[in-house]
Amino acid sequence: MNSRSNQFIRLLNENLRLLSGISLGVFFFILIFQPFNVDRFDFNDKLLFVAGFGAIALLIMFFVRIIFSLIAKNQSDSPNAAFMNIYLGGFIILALNSVAFAFYLRYVGSAELSFYIVFKIVLISLFPPLALRLSDANKELKEQIVSLMSERKQIRTQIEKIEEDNQNKTIEFISENKAEILTLHVAEIVFIRSADNYVEITYKRDDNFKKSLIRNTLRNIELQVKEYSNFIRCHRICLVNKSYIEKLNRNYNSHWITIRGLREKIPVSRQFLLKVKESI
Repeated sequence: MNSRSNQFIRLLNENLRLLSGISLGVFFFILIFQPFNVDRFDFNDKLLFVAGFGAIALLIMFFVRIIFSLIAKNQSDSPNAAFMNIYLGGFIILALNSVAFAFYLRYVGSAELSFYIVFKIVLISLFPPLALRLSDANKELKEQIVSLMSERKQIRTQIEKIEEDNQNKTIEFISENKAEILTLHVAEIVFIRSADNYVEITYKRDDNFKKSLIRNTLRNIELQVKEYSNFIRCHRICLVNKSYIEKLNRNYNSHWITIRGLREKIPVSRQFLLKVKESI
């Protein structure tokens, strides 16, 4: 019983501010636009009479909202729970508001009900369920964003762990004639650039930047380092280790990367620009 009481109080706190705001919206709409003839009331009585519409909307929304929220929580595994809470609940609010407003206008406001008046009653009664649906949709969207951000953070953590493990691995760069072999740790490689029939490998060792030429194609080298997520293609002639990227720069019609501790500019082509932005 205590658990049900706590659940009810929590639902009350979650909904009361929202429902009060919607009820005030109904009150101010009827007060300002005066869709019904209430000239027989003086100003104070008119305020009380119009406030009655807001109170009716509040009570109906409150009871329907709480009841359907409790049903949805108790039947969270049921495929009909979402349908009941979203569509059936909204329809019941619309129907009850329409009937209650019509009776209130007829027997308290002593107004004659015509088809046009009933039409306006239904239109006004549409506002509460539509406002509730928009609020729920906004809440669901925020929850999805939080969930996606959490998943993104987890994926990013996993990627960083993989990249950290890769840093300690070594790669053997072998020339096409197999006469030259350059063995480097992944963490040492800064960028790899095509140079005619050679590739120029810039690496950092003992805090110094060094360069080596290997007779090979950039295409072959790219296939060799493809398994390591540290490397990204930024230009048709260049691969770069994103761990060394300091900044992506741009001027009027070109982009380039600057490397930490190195003044050299690494070109970025439009073809690979989006991938570079995502990586850094």
